[in-house]
Amino acid sequence: MPSVRQPAVAGMFYPDDPRELRGMVSQYLAAAETAGGVPKAIIAPHAGYIYSGPVAASAYALLKAARGAISRVMLLGPAHRVALSGLALPSSDFFATPLGDVPIDREAVAALKNLPQVQVLDAAHAREHSLEVHLPFLQEALGEFRLVPLVVGDASAAQVGEVLERLWGGPETLIVISSDLSHYHDYQTARRMDAATSRAIESLRFEDLDFDAACGRVPVSGLLYVARQRGLSIRTLDLRNSGDTAGPRDQVVGYGAYAIN
Repeated sequence: MPSVRQPAVAGMFYPDDPRELRGMVSQYLAAAETAGGVPKAIIAPHAGYIYSGPVAASAYALLKAARGAISRVMLLGPAHRVALSGLALPSSDFFATPLGDVPIDREAVAALKNLPQVQVLDAAHAREHSLEVHLPFLQEALGEFRLVPLVVGDASAAQVGEVLERLWGGPETLIVISSDLSHYHDYQTARRMDAATSRAIESLRFEDLDFDAACGRVPVSGLLYVARQRGLSIRTLDLRNSGDTAGPRDQVVGYGAYAIN
């Protein structure tokens, strides 16, 4: 019998009612700009939708033109619940959301298992939100696709980059990196910090990303490592924080959306 990873944060980070969820995501996507073509990779935030949804949508709106063309998504996000070394795959066959089940690309997963930095660890996925919150956006933008979900723990940029290169593929493969930016600073401090982080990301300077810059700095660094090697460019699509969207300004979380071509 196929195994299914059930949603952990539906009803908290995003609506658990399918109609409400689809309506919210569709509204965010419709309000976002779509100039610039379909990217090979995006970086998008993973907070509750009322906080980071509009920022994430600026990246996902670019994918609507690739509906039916993108058939595989590599989704990497930081570990918040379980400490681990390297990158963790699930053993499950599907990831469920209120919008339906997303099939795991078992062939692609098998292609990663012989890398020493990759392990199968369901505990890393069970309660992790950094991957889950992206799935409804992907479902609404792309329709059907196969998923390669990886929770990222302690790893070097080169180790993450090796995983990305293994399944880089062509236009059928999209890479999604999940990361918020600064955490719990006042509004103006966060704006300064996040602007500096965006400059580092745009210049592919993963060495300049420290612990306070982005919670997903490890998977982000891996993508920037590959982008630098491949001579790719990255652009900022949106840069805001929770004080701009739905929260107070005394302690905010920063959100950025980026596209790599």
